[in-house]
Amino acid sequence: MTFRSKVEKALEDVLVERPHLFLIDLKIDDANKINIVLDGDNGVNLQDCIDVSRLIEQNLDREECDFGLEVASSGLSSPLKLVRQYVKNIGRKLKVKTTTLEEIEAELVNADDLGITLQWKAREPKKIGKGKETVEKSVNLPYSEIKEAIVVVSF
Repeated sequence: MTFRSKVEKALEDVLVERPHLFLIDLKIDDANKINIVLDGDNGVNLQDCIDVSRLIEQNLDREECDFGLEVASSGLSSPLKLVRQYVKNIGRKLKVKTTTLEEIEAELVNADDLGITLQWKAREPKKIGKGKETVEKSVNLPYSEIKEAIVVVSF
């Protein structure tokens, strides 16, 4: 069993015990430095990172192969990668860049296996007469048309 497969197996076992957490990224470099990025349905706290780190270390033998281990949560400004991340952010505002380089900043109102639905209000010229009116806009975007999506944090 390779070092990478041992790490993957240990990580899989840890995540089965903690179904609220899910893997965003796993990197292992040539010097056996392991970088794990997690997210969770209710976020990831420091204790989650500590627990995952300890459980993975218990399943690996430093005598057999020395390694470094870093477990972190997905940052607020990190792009969304998984459907599960979109689902947990329903109701929040996203900044989405499409593959056609259009940028949309809108509320995420739905996310499923096929794509997302965004809604926002826009000021547009009236159809009859002068001036502008506020209209509700909505767009369905398949994941294949999303280049990048980031949660907009408002204070």
